[in-house]
Amino acid sequence: MKEGYLERIKLSQLRSFVAVAECGNFTEAALSLNVSQSAISHAIASLEEELGVILVARGRHGATLTPVGQSILSHAQDIMQSIDKIGHTAEAAKGLEGGQVRIASFRSVSTHILPAVIAKFRHAFPAIAITITEHQTLDIVEQQLRHGLADIGFTYLPASSDFDAWELFRDDYIVLLPPSAKGFHDPITWDELKRYPLIVTPAEDGCRILLRREFAKHNQTLNVAFEVREDSTIVSMVGQDLGAAVIARLAAQPIPPHVQVCRPPIPLERTIGVVTLVEAMHTPAVYAFLDALQTTKLEPLKW
Repeated sequence: MKEGYLERIKLSQLRSFVAVAECGNFTEAALSLNVSQSAISHAIASLEEELGVILVARGRHGATLTPVGQSILSHAQDIMQSIDKIGHTAEAAKGLEGGQVRIASFRSVSTHILPAVIAKFRHAFPAIAITITEHQTLDIVEQQLRHGLADIGFTYLPASSDFDAWELFRDDYIVLLPPSAKGFHDPITWDELKRYPLIVTPAEDGCRILLRREFAKHNQTLNVAFEVREDSTIVSMVGQDLGAAVIARLAAQPIPPHVQVCRPPIPLERTIGVVTLVEAMHTPAVYAFLDALQTTKLEPLKW
């Protein structure tokens, strides 16, 4: 190896490597770091070139660490955690006159809940920077917290024991029916719901997992016609008579006037909570933002 090659290793390369290891593929890793997939690929390739070894085996079904990659992973994670501690020490010294709050969330909370909280917070603490990263799955939100890439996360409750958590609100599920739908009850019956092909989120999505579990309790299955990642696309497809959707009310907003709405055959809700890592060293800025969350009146929750 070339002398001094270690000095050329960049934190962005290590951060990308850790993200790929945790997510299992380049696409999810890019989403977790809010960068392009090509940036992740370039970072991994550059790191492998600097070290002179192959760290990640790329395949059709994702990315798998090689044996040497697995050995290096723990050292890379240690480095990232040390960098995070350096940052927290510096942020703590700034108090409320600077610093930042890093938030890991998902779209419906970022769109309908956080803007009001951030507006209130920025009015009181204009010098504190706020960054929000949106993630497609709750697992990635929790990974961001565990590995020091976020200070505050939004997920479904109950949360695992390594998080401090409190309930933010409960969001009920509704059934969206196409404009042509006729002759249904409110709540809709199971037989009536079965008339329509369902438009659902991907299998790993938190809402899909909840629906699958609750339907199974009543010996019902999801009649899936389309898998769509974005909530707004699901609502639009229902509006075009392509099927029906069982979706959290907050995620469905805004609902077009021509889309029909009723309650599901059984009451369904998701409990959305705020989580922080139990062992994390929080800065005054983070505590101030948590206080803003608890005291902000959440107007979007009134329907």
